[in-house]
Amino acid sequence: QVHLVQSGGGSVQAGGSLTLSCETSGFPFSSYAMGWLRQAPGKGREFVAAFNWNGASTFYADSVKDRFTISRDNAKNTVYLQMNDLRPEDTAVYYCVADSLSIETGAVREYGYWGRGTQVTVSS
Repeated sequence: QVHLVQSGGGSVQAGGSLTLSCETSGFPFSSYAMGWLRQAPGKGREFVAAFNWNGASTFYADSVKDRFTISRDNAKNTVYLQMNDLRPEDTAVYYCVADSLSIETGAVREYGYWGRGTQVTVSS
């Protein structure tokens, strides 16, 4: 049975930092593309950051580049999203996703596995 258990998130003031974690089980983590998407209030889901299937490459949305860092620990089957210099426009529900092929940097599609989402709220 596949599980993606998200933790972290919460409320922070602008300029602050948060770290999201996504602990997984039930699929071969080290050979899966892993990533983070988000959905702001009243908007569609959008790409945030991702690893390719073997973890050799990382990709970021322009809006978070140089502020967010995605990392993974294959020994713990966990992916992280370190978020620095947070802005009110980063307020959203953040989703951890996994796919046997890839996480697209453009339009969001139905990926293989999804976490339940975690709220990040940034106040000005």
